[in-house]
Amino acid sequence: MGVCLLAAGAVFAARAYLHSPARGLPYHDSFERGNANEWIALGGTWELVDGTMRNESDERGAKLLTGSRYWTNYSIEADVYLLGASGDAGLIIRSSNEEEGVNSYSGYYAGIRTGDSTLVLGRADHSWLEASNQRTVPGGIHPYQWYHLKLLAYNCDIAVAVMGNASEPRTAFGVTDSDCLRHGRVGLRSYSSGGIWRNVVVRTATRTDLGNLLAGNGLTREQPAKDFVAKDSESIRERQMEQDQQSLPSPEANTQSIASLSLTSFSTPAKATVRGVVVLVAPRLYVQDSTGGVYVQAQHPPLLRVGDEVEVTGLSHQSDFSANLEQATVRVLWVRTPIPPVSVTASQAATGRFAGTFVEVRGRLTGKERGPGNTLVLDLDEGSQSFRAIMNPGRSDQRFDQLKLNSTLQLRGVCAVDPILTNRLTPFVILLRSNEDLDLLAGPPWWSAKHILALIAALVLLTLVSVSLYHRVENWRLRAVLEVRERLAHEMHDTLAQSFAGIGFQLQAIRNGLTPEMTTIGQQLELASSLVRHGHDEARRSIATLRTDDFRSEDVLSALAHCAHQMVAGGTVQILTREDGAARPIPLRTTDTLYRIGQEAIANAVRHAEAELISIYMAYDNNSVHLEVEDDGRGFAQDKERFGFGIRGMRRRAQGIDARFDVQSGPGKGTCIRVDAPLPPRPTVVSWLKSMWLTLIGKRIHV
Repeated sequence: MGVCLLAAGAVFAARAYLHSPARGLPYHDSFERGNANEWIALGGTWELVDGTMRNESDERGAKLLTGSRYWTNYSIEADVYLLGASGDAGLIIRSSNEEEGVNSYSGYYAGIRTGDSTLVLGRADHSWLEASNQRTVPGGIHPYQWYHLKLLAYNCDIAVAVMGNASEPRTAFGVTDSDCLRHGRVGLRSYSSGGIWRNVVVRTATRTDLGNLLAGNGLTREQPAKDFVAKDSESIRERQMEQDQQSLPSPEANTQSIASLSLTSFSTPAKATVRGVVVLVAPRLYVQDSTGGVYVQAQHPPLLRVGDEVEVTGLSHQSDFSANLEQATVRVLWVRTPIPPVSVTASQAATGRFAGTFVEVRGRLTGKERGPGNTLVLDLDEGSQSFRAIMNPGRSDQRFDQLKLNSTLQLRGVCAVDPILTNRLTPFVILLRSNEDLDLLAGPPWWSAKHILALIAALVLLTLVSVSLYHRVENWRLRAVLEVRERLAHEMHDTLAQSFAGIGFQLQAIRNGLTPEMTTIGQQLELASSLVRHGHDEARRSIATLRTDDFRSEDVLSALAHCAHQMVAGGTVQILTREDGAARPIPLRTTDTLYRIGQEAIANAVRHAEAELISIYMAYDNNSVHLEVEDDGRGFAQDKERFGFGIRGMRRRAQGIDARFDVQSGPGKGTCIRVDAPLPPRPTVVSWLKSMWLTLIGKRIHV
């Protein structure tokens, strides 16, 4: 009962610890140490760059999450840097039920939004509600500038504050959600803009912290609660993007398709202008349109993000499989959602048709290594086609370290055929934007050489343990039987045998006291004494058959010879022994069975056969041992239905060790008892494996 209570208490304590709202707090990111293993990405191209977390994708609603879903009253703050002229970036609090997609989570979000320079606070529940009392930040929200953002949740009060540089005032406000979300994780989020985050700190929050955050900025407990209200945030962003588009320069009229660059002369580079969408920024800049992709060597490129629509003007240079734009200038025309990848096979990518194009391809991982410039290189193949993939570590090296050879991967990246990247080892390489563009479809098959060897080793170990345990149990059982026999022998010696001796002594004393006239009584006493002596001899023989000391320190033949001499001590019966073959160790069970059969055969010869000579013969060969006990007594007619208890017992003992038992006798011809017992073969690899197999399938092996 005490153990059950202790176990229940331990389970309750562990559950209370795991569900504790303060477990893991305070939290500070490890971005500067190059580690973000605890963060989970849903969309975006999240990676660590110079001690900051960076998402260069313009994807709508990209999220990066961490923390405990049991966190309740706490605050999160961080430095936020916008990478786009339109969109927003910020922090998530009390998040749960997250999925990839716009507003596909339940939680609160606060961010800074360009265009209308708004400090955004809203609630996502697979839909979007914004606070009705949004605040405009004095001085505006500008891209490429650091802001410090803090978001706090205490009970149903949600508050946010932002501060730019030291000369700008702090902006803060809050809202009370009547049907609030009570607990959840934290996260980073961007919408239609890339962003950079650093110094992410999460702490427990109190009502005092809430008051300090909102001091001089509105919400107090005496004021009416303000709930979140439905608001069409998409229309705000669309109007903002239209205004941004009107302010951007118009594209040149003489643009051409990227596919037409392949018509450029190999010897004479020609000036060309193309318009496309950025599909890769690092380690190389690639731009793609509906006809293909091109590698751009820009002289002074602006800060670009994946999804930006750009206009590129440069010198078109034709290589073996693709064209490049050298000495190029790049203008940002529009901010777009990143284009989806083109699904191709490795054989299709090897033709060069998809050079510079954002593709999706599958492959089996055959090798991995660390490349120059802190890059990670994967060797893959699909069918007979081999290729490589190059990616940055992203949030950490953990994803790379966890990839196992022979895993099936799906990769999204730019297909490059430049010999500088391929080293002429493979026809193409895939340049991944981040490790989020790598998906594990299936792990390595279990029948790999390593796993098979481990499985064989485990089976061998399990078999050895099973066989060892089986032999040990058999020995324990046999020793228990021998101990019972030993105890019975001692009991018979101390009771029955001593009683026979005492009775014989008393009868002899009475007989010695008779007068010569008492002849009839003397004859009766002599007969009684003879019966007592016979009973005493039988008791001694039974005791000898029960004792186990005779063969524990001797071989079977010596033990049987010793037993026979004890039985015929004082008589005229002669005992002969003979042994052939090289003696070898015999399992204990077989030893005991042969000894008991030999004892019974000798006892029968002494009791019933009136023999003058008893021969004991043992022979050894590779896989068996042969025992014969033969006498020259009067013999008997072989009628199996009339076999006595002794012979039937010997036969049952022989069957117990899978031995062959045979009796040869006849009136006046003596008796010969033969036993052929199998022995385990001498150890070889084949015999060892065979014994293991028989043990595994459940066949009983008597050894």
